[in-house]
Amino acid sequence: MGLVTGLLTLPLAPVRGTMWIAEQLRAEAEREFDDPEQLRRQLENVQVAHELGEIDLAEYEQIEEQILARLIALEEQPGQIPEEVA
Repeated sequence: MGLVTGLLTLPLAPVRGTMWIAEQLRAEAEREFDDPEQLRRQLENVQVAHELGEIDLAEYEQIEEQILARLIALEEQPGQIPEEVA
């Protein structure tokens, strides 16, 4: 980047910084969303919530179905889950 270009785009620096942060947050959220251990923890938390009466059976089954569907989808993707985790 040349000196003139750098000076002309300097007012956009905060926007570029904000965009970079947003991209990093999105990437981290996607990593968490695709983490089998995180999904298993969510499944355990939902089960405990149901056992404590915090959620009813219908809500528990709906959430459980969503989490299990995501786990199955991840396991069907070759090379995505290490064997010791699956």
